[in-house]
Amino acid sequence: MADFVAKSTVKSAERKLATPFASKEAMNTIISAIITDNPWGCTSYTSGGETLAAVQKTSEYYTGKIPYENVQGKTVGQISVKAGTAGAFDTNISTIVANTALASAMGGTASHDSSEDSFSVTLKCHTDTGELYNVRFSRDAINVSSYEDDSILTTIETWADGITALA
Repeated sequence: MADFVAKSTVKSAERKLATPFASKEAMNTIISAIITDNPWGCTSYTSGGETLAAVQKTSEYYTGKIPYENVQGKTVGQISVKAGTAGAFDTNISTIVANTALASAMGGTASHDSSEDSFSVTLKCHTDTGELYNVRFSRDAINVSSYEDDSILTTIETWADGITALA
């Protein structure tokens, strides 16, 4: 009977942030700079006959809660919100908070505390050697996954060391 022989070693690494991102805007400012400036030296590539960007956003989500409090300050209801883009999340939050019929049905006043929000964006990157890997940003950590070459992690770590928000 034949044995399985490993063909590659896929790795992952995580950096916990000393201070979580204060907001989704703070995180998305860094994400936009990565996509625009390509600080990791990623390269575009062809897949399925289509040329793909060197760095691309492959997933994102934003979640938060809107509690309803009565005049005594007691929570009488809550709505959870999850959206696939930052803009949709903001629209959903403002629409729900402004909905007086919903507030009346809940029996309280709606509010939103963004410090309790959760968010995540995953970037897919391609190296000049053909390797694809992912970098996931969340409120309190950065994860690098599906890489084989240690120089990928070294490049990202050196870049992150130079950004105060990523300490």
